[in-house]
Amino acid sequence: MFGLGWPEIIALVVIALLVFGPEKLPQAASQAGRTLRQLRQMANNARSDLEANLGPEFKNFDPADLNPKTFVRKHLLDDVEKDWKDDEPDLPPLEPPAPAYAELNFGEIPPYDNEAT
Repeated sequence: MFGLGWPEIIALVVIALLVFGPEKLPQAASQAGRTLRQLRQMANNARSDLEANLGPEFKNFDPADLNPKTFVRKHLLDDVEKDWKDDEPDLPPLEPPAPAYAELNFGEIPPYDNEAT
């Protein structure tokens, strides 16, 4: 859900037990559940109000498309990636290039370039 595994969830439960105590933990959990439910309801109401007020032109509007990464990926890069993948020939894997320098033996002085310094 949020990238939490079982060890993290168990650690959160233990911390909640220590902070709230066993008597108040059920009340705190129910209050947290109510708060999350209200937040979801507010988000759904805001989305439905936005869709209703934008009109039929924006029937398939998704607010997540307003995220710059999503916008660029959806509107600019999708076509490029499709074209690139279609045009890509099956090439063998590349081999690492040969070094542009000769390896030096032990004690050998590297060449000195006056123009580079």
